[in-house]
Amino acid sequence: MTADQITYLVFGIVLVFALVFDLGLLSKKGQKVTIRQALYQTFFWVGLALAFFVFVWIEKGQGLALEYLSAYLMEWSLSIDNIFVFILIFSAFSVKEKHFGRVLLIGILMAIIFRVIFITVGVALVERFHWILYVFGAFLVYTGYKMFTATDDEEFDPQGSKIFLFIKKFLPLAPHDGNGKFVVKENGKSVYTTLFVVVIMLAAIDLVFALDSIPAVMGISRDRLVIYTSNIFAVLGLRSLFFLLRGAVTKFDYLQQGIAIVLVFIGVKMLTEHWINQWVSKQIQVFISLGVIMICITGSIFYSIFINKRGVPPEVKDDSVS
Repeated sequence: MTADQITYLVFGIVLVFALVFDLGLLSKKGQKVTIRQALYQTFFWVGLALAFFVFVWIEKGQGLALEYLSAYLMEWSLSIDNIFVFILIFSAFSVKEKHFGRVLLIGILMAIIFRVIFITVGVALVERFHWILYVFGAFLVYTGYKMFTATDDEEFDPQGSKIFLFIKKFLPLAPHDGNGKFVVKENGKSVYTTLFVVVIMLAAIDLVFALDSIPAVMGISRDRLVIYTSNIFAVLGLRSLFFLLRGAVTKFDYLQQGIAIVLVFIGVKMLTEHWINQWVSKQIQVFISLGVIMICITGSIFYSIFINKRGVPPEVKDDSVS
């Protein structure tokens, strides 16, 4: 077997094992997930991703391993941003906590299927039409700018979104969760519950986020193995991360700005790739990308925590008193 075949085989075995473990731990119907369970599960997923990083280093060398690590950190940080939208969706449709695990699992598995299709198409297009990379680069710069300058007034409204309105237009919906069911009978007709709507919206929203994240990963690496594995590991770890951070994710006020800077950096890198490759080696580019991602993400998280610890700004306090 070739090195590529061995790597894909190991990844497939790890993936099956991880899914079986995940199904056994978090997906029991009606079970609430504790912070401790979510913490163990998060350590499990991150540990698997880092173990695979070590395996890639041994099998494929330092360069590709660092590309994988950079891509995984990029996807992992973007997944934290996804969690805030997921929380809004659960809240808007009044999903009971006991259904969180099962709904998230199905939505995320659907998202993985869509992402694999999207990645396959994207990589094929880039290999055939190299100029598409410049389109991706410009799109990332624009997205990063919009994300950096976004205000609280632009908060996502699940029930006013085009995704929900599309579902509502073509499917008969029930205004309840059907006691944990996705489809129920009412007046002799099949209607879809709020849980079904939430599953579809989670998968669709993740696909929308993939429009940013997949081009960003392609700005770090063009290797199919890196793009597939970094995406899948990050998305599979999203569910445990949701349970771990759902009470704290709103505290990361400046994470969005950190992610935005990373997107702009990668976008500019893609736009200037022709000139950068003439002056900077591929290995150094990977180290720079990894450094920028780590500094921006960790810096924005710690800055958010620091600002929150300082308390409410004086002008807000003054307004509340008056």
